Amino acid sequence: MNIASRDRGLTFPFPEPPAPGEMIEVAAGVLWARVALPFRLDHVNIFFIEDGEGWAVLDTGINNEATRAAWETLVAGLRGRPLTRLIVTHFHPDHIGLAGWLAERFDLPLFTSQTAYLGCWNISLSPGALDAEPYRLFYERNGLDGETTRIVSTQGHGYLRMVAPLPPTFTRVVAGDRLKIGGRVFSVFSGDGHAPEQIMLYCAEERLFLAADQVLAKISPNVSVWAVDPYGDPLGLFLRSLKNLQMNVPNDVLVLPGHQLPFYGLHQRASELIAHHDERCAMIAAACAKGPKTAADLVPVIFHRALDPHQMSFAFSEVLSHVNYMVRQGDLVWVREGDGIDRVAVN
Repeated sequence: MNIASRDRGLTFPFPEPPAPGEMIEVAAGVLWARVALPFRLDHVNIFFIEDGEGWAVLDTGINNEATRAAWETLVAGLRGRPLTRLIVTHFHPDHIGLAGWLAERFDLPLFTSQTAYLGCWNISLSPGALDAEPYRLFYERNGLDGETTRIVSTQGHGYLRMVAPLPPTFTRVVAGDRLKIGGRVFSVFSGDGHAPEQIMLYCAEERLFLAADQVLAKISPNVSVWAVDPYGDPLGLFLRSLKNLQMNVPNDVLVLPGHQLPFYGLHQRASELIAHHDERCAMIAAACAKGPKTAADLVPVIFHRALDPHQMSFAFSEVLSHVNYMVRQGDLVWVREGDGIDRVAVN
């Protein structure tokens, strides 16, 4: 029997995750499994939803031999009941990386957003694109030195290559759709900020909310500016998405997230995430009050530990998301001096 635990007003009905190769039933006909990742965040959650005689599956893990072996074990545990379809929430490799292999191995149709499908193909077809000159200049213009730029734009984005080629066709899922899976009907929501057009599923009748990475229990999902959209505002979009969830999804849903533990307390957690980013903006404003700063200057203001190339690529891009948001809000202004480096100062 699972005994719920509490933390900060959140309730965790399943305090321990499933062991490797095993599943936990989190609701009637909904199974939770985990697949390992070779990163600091060392797992991704996989959900199986009863779908007639078989199971629809949500998300995949990365494309490597260990993940393929883990999937063979999981499918064997379904005891002959087939997989019926694959639903992918967004285009990050830990969620879509094995989609092509799974679709071929188990003859599955792929359901996802158009952004996820095309974004993943872009990664698959041009895995070295972020080492191109315009993208290297993005890092250097925002204050990273040449050697760090070289490492971040090559080693730092190595995870983008952990993706199998997608199937040639897919079924598009759009916010506002109603997706029938077995006896359940899910309303489709779309989040932004962590990943564009991230798909989330809400079953009102059973108060189930498959939140992907939009709302995680104990960490903030990465919210980053990327080199292809250097002045984008993913943080503003993320905050808007959280407020939209608070308005349109009840607080008493069981949140089934892409990482960490399922929990109750959606509105509380959304408010915590909003407050977390407000605090980071305040830290950046305090640092900039002492003089103009580059995004690179501000990384240690927010991240106080040593960062490997993979972590630095995320940290730098996340800091820049706060900078871009604060510029749009009018709290900071760009200061461009003769050295060609972009800095921000308090407005």
